[in-house]
Amino acid sequence: MEFPDVFVVAGLIFVVAGLVKGLVGFGLPALSLGLLTLIMGHQAAITLILVPSLVTNFWQAFSGGNFSFLVKRLWLFLVFAAVTVWAGALVLTRLQDGWSETLLGSLFILYSLPGLAGLQPRLSPSAERWLAVPLGLLNGLFTGLTGTFNFPGVIYFQSLGLNRDELVQAMGLLFLISTVALWLSLSRVGYLEAAQLGPSVVMMLPTFIGVYVGQRFRKELSEKAFRQVVLATILGLGLYLFAVGVSALLG
Repeated sequence: MEFPDVFVVAGLIFVVAGLVKGLVGFGLPALSLGLLTLIMGHQAAITLILVPSLVTNFWQAFSGGNFSFLVKRLWLFLVFAAVTVWAGALVLTRLQDGWSETLLGSLFILYSLPGLAGLQPRLSPSAERWLAVPLGLLNGLFTGLTGTFNFPGVIYFQSLGLNRDELVQAMGLLFLISTVALWLSLSRVGYLEAAQLGPSVVMMLPTFIGVYVGQRFRKELSEKAFRQVVLATILGLGLYLFAVGVSALLG
């Protein structure tokens, strides 16, 4: 695919991913990275999503009026989710071709199945505290390895019984911290593609178009139905990327 075609397709991907994020509060890195990886490879794709992720997550983290409450409740998880990103990024640079796609596909599958099955776990206050550290560590490792921030953080937040607005803002906090940590970690290990940083800034426009439209429809459309569509899409991408990764490893 020629450069202009790739750029146009990437813009359309960010519109769709931004639309999903505007509707349900997450999905920008997962959807955009999954689709971009198919057309430009994981390294270029992970660089391209950084600026749109950083700016949209900054807005989401500080909107909603629950910042102090969420920081006090989630700080332990958020700290450990940030400090282990570099370890995942370091491992990423040493993986052979196919491993990143396999890991990314596996992550998407693991992330989507509980929601599609209708599972909604609830944690007791004591379980919430002792799970914060190991789940935070795991979230950071997956972030560094794959460039996505969702697993297992979003499932953990959903299990805390947060209301809709609190959940969306909590995801924004996690995604913002993870984006910054990922940027610093990938820069340190030399994994960023500098040529994609300029286009990453340009991708802010289609991303915000999508986010704006998604926010307009959030109150009018069934969020539950759209969440299921998003999860089904992530599952499909996960299965495809897993198959591509395994094929590369075996071939």
